Amino acid sequence: METFYRTHKYLVEHVQSPVRRLLMDEIDWSHRLIGIKGSRGVGKTTFLLQYAKEKFDTDRRCLYVNFNNFYFTEHSLVSFAEQFYRQGGRTLLIDQTFKYENWSKELRECYDRFPELHIVFSGSSVMRLIEDNDDISNIVALYNLRGFSFREYLNFYTGNHFPAYTLSEILENHVRIAQEITSSARPLDHFPAYLHHGYYPFFMEERNFSENLLKTMNMMLEVDILLIKQIELKYLSKIRKLMYMLMCAAPSTPNVSNLSAEIETSRATIMNYIKYLKDARLLNLLYDAGDDFPKKPNLIYVHNSNLMHTISPGNVDRAVERRTFLYNALHARHKVNTGKMQADFCADKQYNFIYQSHRQQDKQNPRLYYAMDDIEVGFKNEIPLWLLGFLY
Repeated sequence: METFYRTHKYLVEHVQSPVRRLLMDEIDWSHRLIGIKGSRGVGKTTFLLQYAKEKFDTDRRCLYVNFNNFYFTEHSLVSFAEQFYRQGGRTLLIDQTFKYENWSKELRECYDRFPELHIVFSGSSVMRLIEDNDDISNIVALYNLRGFSFREYLNFYTGNHFPAYTLSEILENHVRIAQEITSSARPLDHFPAYLHHGYYPFFMEERNFSENLLKTMNMMLEVDILLIKQIELKYLSKIRKLMYMLMCAAPSTPNVSNLSAEIETSRATIMNYIKYLKDARLLNLLYDAGDDFPKKPNLIYVHNSNLMHTISPGNVDRAVERRTFLYNALHARHKVNTGKMQADFCADKQYNFIYQSHRQQDKQNPRLYYAMDDIEVGFKNEIPLWLLGFLY
């Protein structure tokens, strides 16, 4: 146990978290069992350590453990939690949950046996933490940690503390909000860099971003999909090829028959692979309102623009890049479907958005919201595209 405390102390003292994630204030920490889902690379480990540092520092009532530790090959989570609890521990932070075989059953047992113990655990976005786990489905409070928003990226580089805004606040007051932001920062100076490398927080590390993201993408395929979904390794090459084909063609309507022939697998398997790639936060699937998987999506997008630059460096279409950002920004807080009235997207079956690279005043539709490229401050229903990166 002392070894775990020493590791915890070292990690908490050395955690680098220059940007405070908004999710930190959105979680109801009074819940006794909290799950933090997120794709690989978005900063789940840092988030757990940041919480420990803020709330407990090195107080021994809180302990961070990682199921990478070989200790858990011979010792159960329940026995470890019992020992921690008897020594006065009350908050257990668990990372890499999927690497422990009976994690959900033992989390339930810990919840039932130790009434004053709070457990916060991280999980891959591919894991179905509620749908496939009757053990904890009725007791866990589940939250999603996303990659950096443009707001968080801008705060990091400018030293500001701009707040997030709801979609209704932006739609109603975007001119005033944009004027307040641009009075102390130049968003357009940072926006292209964010689209290239700002979504994943390891842009702050002194390593090659593209190589790091490429490694992360492969880990998503090899671990988050193959291991968690229990797919044989021999099928990895098919999933890699499918992902590359879809990303290079995005946004596009998938021809499942052609993909099936090209990948040499069944149509049903193709659709399952697409779903896994979506769950891993590598793709976004755009449906008409009321439709969803297993139906074929209207369009497949790359999940975020950083992935586009890693897959096709130097060959990213600007309009596609901006639409990918728009979809991902809206999708963080809202249900996004195919747009109406020739719009790109419809949020919550109510707000229709269309990306526009330049103003076409005589053709503007008052029932649409125009996400305008390269403007600092909007006008009426023309909203700066970058401002939609302030939704979280």
